[in-house]
Amino acid sequence: MTAVAPLQIAPWRTPAIIIGGACMIALLSFGPRSAMGQFLTPLSFDHGWGRDVFSFSLAIQNLLWGVGQPLAGGVADRFGAVRVICAGAILYALGLALMAFAPTTSTLHLSAGVLIGFGLSGCSFPMIVGALGKLVPENWRSFAFGAGTASGSFGQFLFSPLARGLIDTFDWHTALLVFAGLMLLVLPLSLILSAPDVSTSSGKAQPQSYKQALSEAFGHRSYVLLVIGFFTCGFQLAFVTVHLPAYLIDRGLSAEIGAWTIGVIGLFNIVGSLSSGWLASRMPKRFLLSIIYFARAMSIVIFIVLPASIPTTLIFGAVTGLLWLSTVPPTSGLVALMFGTRWLTMLFGFAFFSHQVGGFLGVWLGGLMFERTGSYDLVWWLSAFFGVASAIINLPIVEKPVVRPAAAAAA
Repeated sequence: MTAVAPLQIAPWRTPAIIIGGACMIALLSFGPRSAMGQFLTPLSFDHGWGRDVFSFSLAIQNLLWGVGQPLAGGVADRFGAVRVICAGAILYALGLALMAFAPTTSTLHLSAGVLIGFGLSGCSFPMIVGALGKLVPENWRSFAFGAGTASGSFGQFLFSPLARGLIDTFDWHTALLVFAGLMLLVLPLSLILSAPDVSTSSGKAQPQSYKQALSEAFGHRSYVLLVIGFFTCGFQLAFVTVHLPAYLIDRGLSAEIGAWTIGVIGLFNIVGSLSSGWLASRMPKRFLLSIIYFARAMSIVIFIVLPASIPTTLIFGAVTGLLWLSTVPPTSGLVALMFGTRWLTMLFGFAFFSHQVGGFLGVWLGGLMFERTGSYDLVWWLSAFFGVASAIINLPIVEKPVVRPAAAAAA
């Protein structure tokens, strides 16, 4: 397979400027979503709803984020990322604003679930990863993937305590409206990621259609294993993001500790994502993924068997942060390595769909099992089991470009 060079863009848009703009978008788009757990208790209490109602809304959000991601990725790969990112940001802002005044469970499912879910598919880090893969040189790519992921983590670090502060100072309605306003900043920032149409940016049109790309990818054993393994990442992340604050309250800790633990996860994820991006260019990516998944499983087991305390919770947050989104650079890097960057956003989007199916189940089962049993224990143990399973699943992946006989013969 021949490598695809980055698109020709204006000289002033250096790799550093492109990565910086992408990082700001990732920060803004991932921040409110990662702070959703702060709204579970006050929103449910004010409306008299069980935790399963809010959990189901966020489960819908995770699922539709995953469903929309391949479609949004395909449109971005064909027509450029800016239009998709802007549309996603507008839907995201509308969802947050409507969520602030949702009077019924149906409205909550529409706002927190449908609008924010599809909004995320248009402007969150999978879209950023795809844009960076096309716009930056190959020697910048691993760093760019890590930086884009890390900036989303910094958004988590900022927005979780910010949500807590706004809720305590004003109320949860105001906090959501502030977040909706901040999402609109994505619109001007997206212009940094503009690029010419790939079909006209050079004299050579790319010969592979999206149907051929999909057929090739899903007929490739290593890609299928990568997609299956990514399910675990979504299950664990979504469950922890939404239910950890309530879980800590149930174990006698304060709401502030839950907020700061989510923030600590985001802070340490900056280190984890950047380190993962650096390691992904220096060691087999499949081994890095296996190590991450297994370490997550072990940290969960240790956390749930130890007595609840502030030190153990914050240490868990730090360890979890190091392993949080560190799966993204090697996963996206493997997709780019195997298939090139022409349809990177779409193919990573299908991997992310698996991630979000896991997220749907993690959030939904968390709320469902708590309402049925009064405990999150079963879902914690499922998270650990899935971690071990994904560590094993990633080991047989073959790290090399796909062989395209027709292209090779033409060359």
